[in-house]
Amino acid sequence: MTAPSPLLDLDDVDGVAAADTDGAMRAAALGGAQVRSVAEAVAEGALDRIRDLRPRSVVLVTSGGRAGRAAALLAAAVGPRLGVPILRLPSVPPWLGSLDVVVAAGDDPGDPRLVAAADSALRRGAELVVAAPAEGPLQAAAAGRGTLLPPRVPVPDRHGFLRYLAVGLAVVGALESGRSAAAIPDLAALAELLDAEAARNHPSAEVFHNPAKALAMRMQGRRVVFAGDGPATTVLAGHGAEMLLRTAGVVATAADLSDVLASASLLSGSGAQASPGYDPIFHDEELDGPAPVAPTRVLVLATAQSRAATAPRIAALPDADMVSAAEEVDELETGDREMTGRTVSGPAQGERTETEQLAVTAVRLEMAAVYLRLIGGR
Repeated sequence: MTAPSPLLDLDDVDGVAAADTDGAMRAAALGGAQVRSVAEAVAEGALDRIRDLRPRSVVLVTSGGRAGRAAALLAAAVGPRLGVPILRLPSVPPWLGSLDVVVAAGDDPGDPRLVAAADSALRRGAELVVAAPAEGPLQAAAAGRGTLLPPRVPVPDRHGFLRYLAVGLAVVGALESGRSAAAIPDLAALAELLDAEAARNHPSAEVFHNPAKALAMRMQGRRVVFAGDGPATTVLAGHGAEMLLRTAGVVATAADLSDVLASASLLSGSGAQASPGYDPIFHDEELDGPAPVAPTRVLVLATAQSRAATAPRIAALPDADMVSAAEEVDELETGDREMTGRTVSGPAQGERTETEQLAVTAVRLEMAAVYLRLIGGR
């Protein structure tokens, strides 16, 4: 386990490396490698049997956690732009038949729900894609009759979100080949984007130039709410809160931005600013009253398509940052990003799809959670 230290300087590369005793930073940086592994499987013909099928629907059955969030993000960000309905359901529906495609995804190859979904899909003649470890009852149920896409890059299960998203994109990309190309990013190109984001967040990059470190510093010692400004970003907000819990042991929450705005007065009144004479070492609550609590920090996730409309909406919040992996070119056109105002901005590499921006933000959130863990979180 990594021993958290509030004294750790994030710009001390050797110190960060020494504190990260279990390789959490490397695991968080492997999102691009996971996406690339899915792209390689597709290039090898893994999805040839479903290519250009034109099914009636794509049914996503997941075990929850990262697989469930990835399915929800896929349905929210890509689903409305496709010619085939994407349905995220807890089990195979009774109307399923040979005109449908089922994707069963999860970390546990023995999950009864996934095994039942795979068996039911095959009995009804539907095409089946399994995104799970190639072992156990799920592999036995699908062997020879379904398409298996097991993980090729070993990472802790908390970092599987981007692999599941890549599998979903690969499936709809195979089904929608040539018809919805604008909505579905190329997986190889997406992997390069994620690698570039991981490189920007490398421990050798100073806090000022490292968006994940900067984000961790903004969250340290604060109560945090992740807010999404739309259906897809709200799903990603849930992933961010989950990563803080699973990686740093920090309790955060996720909500739709509308709910956060409705609670603005409560957030503003949740804590007072510290008085000039406040000293946490010598403060006695019996004599001096309750210690002042910093206002809740709201991190609003946005995209290039939404941030212009979102920025004025969050002005009423007492302490809010907009976190966006939107494209911005700095004044020197070097491709480097900079922190402008209260916005943590993303890669300057031309306009990207919403899904690409969300995936880049996911890498940033996962790496920020690791940095927060290293500096002690709370």
